[in-house]
Amino acid sequence: MIDRVEALCPLAGRIILGLYFIVPGGLMKIVNYQGTADYMAAHGMFMIPFFLVLTIIIQLGAGAALIAGYKAQIAAFLLAGLTLVISLVMHDFWDVADALQRGHETQNFVKNLGIIAGLLVLSGLGAGRFSVDQRKG
Repeated sequence: MIDRVEALCPLAGRIILGLYFIVPGGLMKIVNYQGTADYMAAHGMFMIPFFLVLTIIIQLGAGAALIAGYKAQIAAFLLAGLTLVISLVMHDFWDVADALQRGHETQNFVKNLGIIAGLLVLSGLGAGRFSVDQRKG
């Protein structure tokens, strides 16, 4: 039983994290490109078209890599760094005056810290048994 859990949990975690970056990450940024660009502008972001397209590419590509377990440690580390930067720039709760909005940004910031933690664990321990990386190794 423990062996199955040890084998299936990394797979489940990779799939959930990958889907998080593909669906509400990359795909929603494509569908709501202008809204995302406006949100970035409201947070003082610069070179928005470049950084938005780069973020979409990273989230879709690295998210798919996580699901497949292909170069998963690199993909997870890259996504952890991207998520940290997004958190610091876009969820800067310490600069928000409105209490409701500050609460929203605080929640997103802390949620992202949890996602970063999961990505760092994956980056350190690898993709697990059911992955392209494991099959190649």
